[in-house]
Amino acid sequence: MRNYDLTPLYRNSVGFDRMFDLLENLGKVEAGGGYPPYNIERLDDDQYRITLAVAGFSANDLDIEIHENSLKVSGARNEGDEGRTFLHQGIAGRSFERRFQLADHVKIETATLANGLLNIDLRREIPEANKPRKIEINAAAESKLKVIDDNKSAA
Repeated sequence: MRNYDLTPLYRNSVGFDRMFDLLENLGKVEAGGGYPPYNIERLDDDQYRITLAVAGFSANDLDIEIHENSLKVSGARNEGDEGRTFLHQGIAGRSFERRFQLADHVKIETATLANGLLNIDLRREIPEANKPRKIEINAAAESKLKVIDDNKSAA
Protein backbone atom coordinates (compact mmCIF):
# COMPACT_ATOMS: atom_id res chain seq x y z
CA MET A 1 0.00 0.00 0.00
CA ARG A 2 1.23 3.46 -0.82
CA ASN A 3 1.58 6.25 1.66
CA TYR A 4 0.94 9.78 0.52
CA ASP A 5 2.38 12.86 2.17
CA LEU A 6 -0.30 15.53 2.40
CA THR A 7 1.93 18.07 4.14
CA PRO A 8 2.33 20.33 1.06
CA LEU A 9 -1.46 20.67 0.92
CA TYR A 10 -1.55 21.91 4.51
CA ARG A 11 0.70 24.83 3.56
CA ASN A 12 -1.62 26.09 0.80
CA SER A 13 -5.07 25.57 2.29
CA VAL A 14 -7.07 26.70 5.26
CA GLY A 15 -10.00 24.86 6.81
CA PHE A 16 -9.57 21.52 5.04
CA ASP A 17 -8.09 19.68 8.04
CA ARG A 18 -11.07 17.34 8.40
CA MET A 19 -10.90 16.32 4.74
CA PHE A 20 -7.16 15.63 4.98
CA ASP A 21 -7.69 13.53 8.10
CA LEU A 22 -10.31 11.48 6.25
CA LEU A 23 -7.91 10.92 3.36
CA GLU A 24 -5.12 9.82 5.69
CA ASN A 25 -7.38 7.38 7.56
CA LEU A 26 -8.98 5.99 4.41
CA GLY A 27 -6.58 3.10 4.05
CA LYS A 28 -6.33 2.15 7.70
CA VAL A 29 -7.94 -1.14 8.69
CA GLU A 30 -10.51 -0.94 11.46
CA ALA A 31 -9.87 -2.80 14.67
CA GLY A 32 -12.12 -5.84 14.91
CA GLY A 33 -12.02 -6.62 11.21
CA GLY A 34 -15.39 -6.80 9.55
CA TYR A 35 -17.47 -7.48 12.64
CA PRO A 36 -20.33 -6.83 12.68
CA PRO A 37 -21.16 -6.86 8.98
CA TYR A 38 -23.11 -3.84 7.76
CA ASN A 39 -24.82 -2.28 4.75
CA ILE A 40 -25.14 1.36 3.79
CA GLU A 41 -28.16 2.17 1.61
CA ARG A 42 -29.20 5.30 -0.18
CA LEU A 43 -32.99 5.48 0.07
CA ASP A 44 -33.38 8.73 -1.88
CA ASP A 45 -31.43 11.93 -2.48
CA ASP A 46 -31.37 12.94 1.19
CA GLN A 47 -32.09 9.71 3.10
CA TYR A 48 -29.69 6.91 4.02
CA ARG A 49 -29.83 3.76 6.15
CA ILE A 50 -27.02 1.92 7.91
CA THR A 51 -27.92 -1.68 8.76
CA LEU A 52 -25.74 -3.72 11.13
CA ALA A 53 -26.16 -7.46 11.72
CA VAL A 54 -26.19 -7.71 15.51
CA ALA A 55 -27.61 -11.18 16.14
CA GLY A 56 -27.82 -12.00 19.85
CA PHE A 57 -27.68 -8.36 21.01
CA SER A 58 -30.64 -6.70 22.68
CA ALA A 59 -31.41 -2.99 22.58
CA ASN A 60 -29.88 -2.68 26.08
CA ASP A 61 -26.59 -4.16 24.81
CA LEU A 62 -26.21 -1.57 22.03
CA ASP A 63 -25.13 2.05 22.20
CA ILE A 64 -25.33 4.67 19.43
CA GLU A 65 -23.38 7.88 19.91
CA ILE A 66 -22.84 10.84 17.63
CA HIS A 67 -20.07 13.37 18.16
CA GLU A 68 -19.57 16.13 15.61
CA ASN A 69 -19.56 14.24 12.29
CA SER A 70 -18.68 10.81 13.68
CA LEU A 71 -21.23 8.09 14.39
CA LYS A 72 -20.15 5.34 16.82
CA VAL A 73 -22.14 2.14 17.24
CA SER A 74 -20.95 -0.19 20.00
CA GLY A 75 -22.23 -3.38 21.53
CA ALA A 76 -21.31 -5.30 24.67
CA ARG A 77 -23.08 -8.46 25.78
CA ASN A 78 -23.12 -9.90 29.24
CA GLU A 79 -21.10 -13.06 29.11
CA GLY A 80 -23.49 -15.83 30.07
CA ASP A 81 -21.71 -18.72 28.35
CA GLU A 82 -19.67 -19.95 31.34
CA GLY A 83 -21.73 -23.07 31.97
CA ARG A 84 -22.20 -23.95 28.30
CA THR A 85 -20.02 -26.20 26.14
CA PHE A 86 -20.08 -25.45 22.42
CA LEU A 87 -19.14 -28.07 19.84
CA HIS A 88 -19.15 -25.29 17.25
CA GLN A 89 -19.64 -21.57 17.93
CA GLY A 90 -20.34 -19.75 14.65
CA ILE A 91 -22.42 -16.92 16.06
CA ALA A 92 -20.08 -14.19 17.20
CA GLY A 93 -21.20 -12.51 20.37
CA ARG A 94 -18.14 -10.48 21.14
CA SER A 95 -18.14 -6.81 21.92
CA PHE A 96 -17.66 -4.41 19.02
CA GLU A 97 -17.28 -0.79 18.09
CA ARG A 98 -17.95 0.47 14.58
CA ARG A 99 -17.43 4.09 13.46
CA PHE A 100 -18.84 5.96 10.48
CA GLN A 101 -17.92 9.42 9.23
CA LEU A 102 -20.96 11.51 8.39
CA ALA A 103 -21.11 14.37 5.93
CA ASP A 104 -22.05 17.84 7.07
CA HIS A 105 -25.74 18.35 7.91
CA VAL A 106 -26.50 14.60 8.21
CA LYS A 107 -28.73 13.85 11.20
CA ILE A 108 -29.99 10.60 12.73
CA GLU A 109 -33.76 10.21 12.40
CA THR A 110 -34.41 6.82 14.02
CA ALA A 111 -32.73 3.62 15.16
CA THR A 112 -34.66 0.35 15.27
CA LEU A 113 -33.69 -3.20 16.20
CA ALA A 114 -35.68 -6.01 14.58
CA ASN A 115 -34.81 -9.60 13.65
CA GLY A 116 -31.16 -9.18 14.63
CA LEU A 117 -30.67 -6.11 12.40
CA LEU A 118 -29.98 -2.63 13.75
CA ASN A 119 -31.29 -0.03 11.28
CA ILE A 120 -30.10 3.57 11.66
CA ASP A 121 -31.98 5.99 9.41
CA LEU A 122 -30.16 9.18 8.47
CA ARG A 123 -31.31 12.34 6.71
CA ARG A 124 -29.29 15.12 5.16
CA GLU A 125 -30.85 18.46 6.11
CA ILE A 126 -29.27 21.33 4.26
CA PRO A 127 -29.94 24.69 5.96
CA GLU A 128 -31.89 27.26 3.97
CA ALA A 129 -28.84 29.53 3.85
CA ASN A 130 -26.84 26.80 2.04
CA LYS A 131 -29.53 25.79 -0.47
CA PRO A 132 -29.27 27.08 -4.04
CA ARG A 133 -31.33 30.19 -4.68
CA LYS A 134 -32.60 31.73 -7.88
CA ILE A 135 -31.66 35.37 -8.22
CA GLU A 136 -34.09 37.56 -10.12
CA ILE A 137 -32.57 39.80 -12.75
CA ASN A 138 -34.01 43.29 -12.89
CA ALA A 139 -33.70 45.29 -16.08
CA ALA A 140 -32.14 48.64 -15.19
CA ALA A 141 -34.01 51.70 -16.41
CA GLU A 142 -32.12 53.67 -19.03
CA SER A 143 -30.26 56.38 -17.27
CA LYS A 144 -30.81 59.90 -18.52
CA LEU A 145 -27.63 61.69 -19.35
CA LYS A 146 -27.38 65.37 -18.58
CA VAL A 147 -25.87 67.39 -21.33
CA ILE A 148 -23.92 70.40 -20.18
CA ASP A 149 -23.97 73.25 -22.61
CA ASP A 150 -20.47 74.68 -22.74
CA ASN A 151 -21.75 78.01 -24.02
CA LYS A 152 -23.81 78.72 -20.87
CA SER A 153 -20.95 77.94 -18.52
CA ALA A 154 -18.64 80.32 -20.37
CA ALA A 155 -20.96 83.29 -19.93
